[in-house]
Amino acid sequence: MRKKFRDAFAGLFYAWRTQLNMWIHSGTALVVVIAGWYFKVQAWEWVALTLAITLVLMAEIFNTAIEAAIDIKTRQINPLARAAKDVAAGAVLVAALGAVVVGAIVFVPRLAMPR
Repeated sequence: MRKKFRDAFAGLFYAWRTQLNMWIHSGTALVVVIAGWYFKVQAWEWVALTLAITLVLMAEIFNTAIEAAIDIKTRQINPLARAAKDVAAGAVLVAALGAVVVGAIVFVPRLAMPR
């Protein structure tokens, strides 16, 4: 059981170590958490923000895994390999855009009204 957790954490650290976008998404998540604390968001808003953050990080991790698996299979230019990588990157984009919408729903009203 410990080995499975160790392997899972190794995968997370691999993604952080090798993917600039993982750092960008993680940094953005930290800013969102700080903003949520600062603006004292409600419980349901924390749920929405947490799900959005989790979805984006998961999408980036899956994208990293897909790219690594394709790179094992072929280093040659292959239209299907390119398509698989592009589709995985597109999934990250969809998750990130959804997270932006959630963030806008939660934070724009707070930014629009004076404190």
